[in-house]
Amino acid sequence: MSSDHDDIDCEKLLGQVFFYIDNELDEEATDRIRRHIGECAPCLDEVAIEQLVKKLIARSCKEQAPVELRQRVVFSIRQVQLELRQPRLDAE
Repeated sequence: MSSDHDDIDCEKLLGQVFFYIDNELDEEATDRIRRHIGECAPCLDEVAIEQLVKKLIARSCKEQAPVELRQRVVFSIRQVQLELRQPRLDAE
C-alpha cells in the first residue's frame, strides 16, 4: 500500500483514518480521502475494518455498570476530593 492516489499516499491516509471515521477532518481532507479510497482497494478495506471495529466497540460499551459499583466509585471519588481539600498537618 505504498502507491500514490490524488496527492495522498496510503501511509498518510492510514495515519488519518481515525479522524476520517470520526468526522474530525475538514471538508477538503475528507474529500481527498474519499477519492483515494474510491481508487485504492487496500485502503478501502482498512477503512472498512476500522469502521467495523469502532461499531463493535460502541455496541459493547452500551452496558451500564451495576448500581453498587457506581455508588462505590462515586464514594471513592468524594473521599479523595475531601482529602485533597483538607490541609495536611504533616506538610508543615
